[in-house]
Amino acid sequence: MNKPHSQSCDNNKQPILEKLMPLLTPYQDVVEIGSGTGQHAVHFANALPNLTWQTTDLPVNHLGIKQWINDSGLSNIKPPLCLDLSKPWPVSHCDVIYTANTLHIISAELVTAFFAAIKNVVNNNGLVIIYGPFNYAGEFTSDSNRQFDNWLKDRDSSSGIRNIEWISELAAKANLHLLHDEQMPANNRLLTFRKIID
Repeated sequence: MNKPHSQSCDNNKQPILEKLMPLLTPYQDVVEIGSGTGQHAVHFANALPNLTWQTTDLPVNHLGIKQWINDSGLSNIKPPLCLDLSKPWPVSHCDVIYTANTLHIISAELVTAFFAAIKNVVNNNGLVIIYGPFNYAGEFTSDSNRQFDNWLKDRDSSSGIRNIEWISELAAKANLHLLHDEQMPANNRLLTFRKIID
């Protein structure tokens, strides 16, 4: 079986890494929600040997993730845990949560569950880093994002590009404070939140 491959991961992994490197230097462990093919995990763990990178996903993607990890020869990536956002997480605490191109794929109910879980999992002063497309004031940032949103909703009416204002509300309830909202290639954003308990 050939390893799964995502062209978009190849396209965005280096721009994302350039943003992650200064952010993640002080931390020790990252839990990636929805590791997909495993390409991001391998690329980032290779460039950030100070970190232990924990992959997670639904079981259907585990074989491909394991292939990427095994072929990498890296010792700082952990095999995927089964993480279903509708159920309790198999991780009790971590320094950093990273997720890419997930919040527009899952349902709004699961987006809410994602942030509710973060409140109990991320260590104080830890980070939550989210990559993907977002709307601002209910408006798409590009025609391509509008077309992408239509495609998503044709596949699953509960999916779609999320409004940044709603994401910010959910984050605030999880004691997350927005540090950066950065423009990325292909009309995506990189959101970085810090967990702070007032």
